[in-house]
Amino acid sequence: MISRDVAIVNSSGLHARPATFFIQKANSYKSTIWVEKDDRRVNAKSLLGVLSLGVAKGMTITLIADGSDEQEALEGLAQLAESGFTD
Repeated sequence: MISRDVAIVNSSGLHARPATFFIQKANSYKSTIWVEKDDRRVNAKSLLGVLSLGVAKGMTITLIADGSDEQEALEGLAQLAESGFTD
């Protein structure tokens, strides 16, 4: 199990369209992936869960992955977030 902190840089945060891109990317990996903000942890493959965190621009989230492709999963999701969800 590994984790990585990621800053959300796009103007709308992790809402609607960016969250959909994030979920689609998360679902492309075999590992179990969570998103953590403050004291809440949700399944990164669940749109409702991710939206419920209310992540806005400038916030930092922690990505946690456990599985055979955990390193690849965190790198891919972090790159997507750092690109402003334009990849």
